[in-house]
Amino acid sequence: MTGRALSEDRMLQALHDIRLPAEAAGGALGDMAATLAMAGILALLVGSAIRLMTRKRIARQDRSLADVLDELQAMPEADRRVALLHLLKARAPSRFEALRPSLYRRGSGSDVNQLEAEVRALD
Repeated sequence: MTGRALSEDRMLQALHDIRLPAEAAGGALGDMAATLAMAGILALLVGSAIRLMTRKRIARQDRSLADVLDELQAMPEADRRVALLHLLKARAPSRFEALRPSLYRRGSGSDVNQLEAEVRALD
């Protein structure tokens, strides 16, 4: 700076000389990456919102354990065994943990009637 005052016309003329490049190096690739990132974030937000809205609401009913076990009588044996194991896990986690190592061994699974007796004993 020389300390001299510039005229308004001269100052405006000097500002017109500033030119930015039309496109920076890697600009198109950067724009595409930013668009992809924003689309991904938006997809996560929309997916989370849809999941929250469509999640099944479990209706809490005051049913006794005996009523639940009576309803299980109509189920096939394999499904009944799974349901009994879920009940055992919810109501007696320590007993379920004791049974867990043998659940997937062939021929070593607990008998359905034995499982039901254990669950009935919890009531």
